[in-house]
Amino acid sequence: MIKKASELVQKENIKIRMLIAGFPGIGKTTVGLSAPKPLHIDTDYGATRVNPRHRADTIQPNSYQELLDDLKPENLKEYETLVFDTGGALFDLMKPYLIKQDAKNGKKNGDLSLQGYGAAGREFKRLMDIAYYQLRKHVVIIFHAKEEKDGENTRLRILVEGKTKNDVWQPMDLGGFMEMQGNERTIGFTNCERYFAKGTHGIQGIWRIKELQQEDKNDFLTRLFQEVQKNIEKETEIFEKEREAYEALMSSFDFEHTEINTLMEQIINTEHILTSKSELRAKIRQKAKKEGYVFDAETKKYILIAEKNKQETKENETENNMAEAQTEQQSEQNSENKETEIIKEENEQKTEPNKEVKKDVSDNGEPAEQLEIPTRE
Repeated sequence: MIKKASELVQKENIKIRMLIAGFPGIGKTTVGLSAPKPLHIDTDYGATRVNPRHRADTIQPNSYQELLDDLKPENLKEYETLVFDTGGALFDLMKPYLIKQDAKNGKKNGDLSLQGYGAAGREFKRLMDIAYYQLRKHVVIIFHAKEEKDGENTRLRILVEGKTKNDVWQPMDLGGFMEMQGNERTIGFTNCERYFAKGTHGIQGIWRIKELQQEDKNDFLTRLFQEVQKNIEKETEIFEKEREAYEALMSSFDFEHTEINTLMEQIINTEHILTSKSELRAKIRQKAKKEGYVFDAETKKYILIAEKNKQETKENETENNMAEAQTEQQSEQNSENKETEIIKEENEQKTEPNKEVKKDVSDNGEPAEQLEIPTRE
């Protein structure tokens, strides 16, 4: 199904998938719990380190299967955001689950095999899809950061085993690294030499995170998500006029009563909007199939299949007649050539010199060899 550009912009019930990374103690969990109506999925068992004023309802699953059992629609009616804290501990929770599913996913020491890391990446994506598409919740996943040396440069990367870091970033709408700049906490949403990040819907650059006071409300991500919503609404307005013009253009074509070649000329000469050109071409192909037309490349027009067949039959007959005429002409030429050769041979025989054979007698009276002596004429 073809979707118009304006249909790709969702106006209501926008859900965000976000990754937050940073060093321990910088306040990642507090920021994560500033999302709208959060449920804290504390796989790292660090909920007690959060200021009591900023804590939220929490589950601390002992196994990955227990986590899946908790994530049921009937259990989540009060919540708008699922905060996974941390992603590294979440992957650790997955290990026994994945190895139980397939022994080849694990090693003897309980770690994941190469195949197991692939399975972990797929399971992570499945979990994110459940949270986002089925449960229709915001998703915030928190990772610890680590420093990696790249030549003379030091870069920040999320702390996760194996190649699964690539699977983690793929579904995210936003991804920010938290750092201290002087005495201020910040989160960056734009890639730089120091770290990877991800920004969409106008969320870019470095944002300052306010230090919370006793009376302050913990709502940084709530306000950020509202900003995303406003930006999406602005994007929608851009397409609104085009959408109206598109609908007017599409309704101006009468495919039921207009002759097919006339329609084709109209489509060619129209200034198209959004996906109108491809959709109109698809409709004209449907009309051709329904009414028995085919496109003739020579005339660049649609013609009825019956007429096309007659034309092809006539062309074939003409070609056959020409071939027969050429065959007859070649046969006649061959006969003439044969007659010419016969006459030539007869003439050569008539002009050949006459020869007389004379017998000679040797001295002993015996016949000598016969000699051919040309006769004089």
